Amino acid sequence: MMKKTNYSYIGIAFIILVFGIYFIPRIIDRITNDDVSRKESRSDQKLEEKSKSDLAFIEINGEPKKVPAFSFTNQDGTIISNKDYEGKVYIVEFFFTTCPTICPRMNSNLVQIQNEFNDFENFGVASFTINPEYDSPQVLKEYAKKYGITNPNWHLLTGDQNAIYKLSNEGFNLYTAKEENALGGFEHSGNFALIDKKGFIRSRKDEFGNPIIYYKGIVSEEEKVDDDGSKEEISALKEDLKKLLNE
Repeated sequence: MMKKTNYSYIGIAFIILVFGIYFIPRIIDRITNDDVSRKESRSDQKLEEKSKSDLAFIEINGEPKKVPAFSFTNQDGTIISNKDYEGKVYIVEFFFTTCPTICPRMNSNLVQIQNEFNDFENFGVASFTINPEYDSPQVLKEYAKKYGITNPNWHLLTGDQNAIYKLSNEGFNLYTAKEENALGGFEHSGNFALIDKKGFIRSRKDEFGNPIIYYKGIVSEEEKVDDDGSKEEISALKEDLKKLLNE
């Protein structure tokens, strides 16, 4: 004798079958998409890691060298400090407006860099005069017009001479000095320092793995090599500037 069919069991089995046909493919699809999302997330993370450049930190006594605090007046009569450069990648130079030798070449190179990086709002330049007695804000403003300095983050800075010399010689280790026998009455290195968004001095390494520390600012890309045999480093500076802007 055949047993009576339990219709409630048949109903449950039918519901399970429908659930399997309709919902399981969607669950699998969601899991697959989640896996893709996780893979994409991991890929993004790798991209972020790759954006960290290979530029060296300049170290003093085993500690990364950071720009010391400073506060000076720019060509517009505005007080500018190191905090105004936070979040920006910038180049530092020491110069004076009446310089008859290397300064015009340095600033022509910087203007060329300025024009090439015109679209980067977080790029700047800090130009400290080593002759603040003569280089007033008005003199600096005229100098900026003469050379075509238009970047709002390029500040030509003047102020207390002792503070500027201390910043140069101790803060950046970029030599500056009054020298009566030198053309123009002052001496300075003609090098540029490159600063990252967090205020650390950065540079590329030489063939032996040592930081080059500074970039020669006198020889242009077009010249390639000057009369003394010094090779241009402006192209290297621009390459490294891009790396820091992408960090």
